[in-house]
Amino acid sequence: MRKLKMIIGSVELTAELYDTPTADAIYNSLPIESEAHTWGEEVYFSTPIRVIKESDAKDVVDAGELAFWVEGNSIAIGFGRTPISVGDEIRLAAKTNIWGHAVEPVDTLQAARDGDPIRLERLD
Repeated sequence: MRKLKMIIGSVELTAELYDTPTADAIYNSLPIESEAHTWGEEVYFSTPIRVIKESDAKDVVDAGELAFWVEGNSIAIGFGRTPISVGDEIRLAAKTNIWGHAVEPVDTLQAARDGDPIRLERLD
């Protein structure tokens, strides 16, 4: 299984990638550097990647699922409630492509702040 390392400010996460067109596009674009944005308990960041919405795209995700917001060309990682969540769900702003999952608990992203540097790189 393909893996990558995500460094988001002081947080390091390992991601395992699924076999999807979005995961392929992300993996083939590595390394990626960006800047963190937060929205409730979600961290997202822009990428140079352009993909189409996959048929199984969804807006309510599980903690640890890695999402790609097609309209914003951004990776999103929800780890708790967002401003549009109902109850305890993790609801993203739009339907997203799920391209992998974090190996470590994503609640560590509570330490992430707007403007934190981000780097994604291959783990081979």
